Amino acid sequence: MAADGAGDRRPIAARNLALTGRVAEWLIRRKASPDGISIAGMVAGLAAGLCFAAVWWLPEGARAFWLLGAALVQMRLLANLFDGMVAVGRGIASPLGELFNEVPDRVSDTAILLGLGVAAGGNWGLGLAASLAAMATAYIRAVGKAAGAPSDFSGPMAKQQRMALATALGIWCAVTPLGWQSVAGWHLAAWVLALITVLASVTAWRRLSHTAKHLAR
Repeated sequence: MAADGAGDRRPIAARNLALTGRVAEWLIRRKASPDGISIAGMVAGLAAGLCFAAVWWLPEGARAFWLLGAALVQMRLLANLFDGMVAVGRGIASPLGELFNEVPDRVSDTAILLGLGVAAGGNWGLGLAASLAAMATAYIRAVGKAAGAPSDFSGPMAKQQRMALATALGIWCAVTPLGWQSVAGWHLAAWVLALITVLASVTAWRRLSHTAKHLAR
């Protein structure tokens, strides 16, 4: 994880919580590796995607898989939070920091959204569409930064919103009757993926527009 300046970091409210600060200080004292935390987050994202897919593969354990998948999504987000805090707190920057900062996120997003596609009745194509739209938001941000524009983390469907929807879906499907998990013949996971695809596409366009305007100035 690169030790980026505060102005180029994703704004996350949880970063300012007292408990979050104490955990980050604990990791810093133990010289935790920011890159290692990034990899741990990617492993959690891959595991979350497998849990969501297992809802379709092993329906008898669906409720447990939904709940475990939701928990792993949150673990992925915690890793995304702490890798940056530890990098800044330790004042270190890895030569491969940008790769560890970006690649695990793309792998995690893809795994989770593809997993939700499988959970939605084996509809991996819908998961792929959501994954591509999510990747477009990150790609435009990265290209803009490379061209000299500030990193644009704007929504309406940035990473935090995508993962919030995935977490809420997992918890809902873990605790509600099966009849409450579909609307108009579509599983709720399919509706969530369709929403992510549309709003992430809007997000990609907004970021592209913001970047173009900044570079034009």
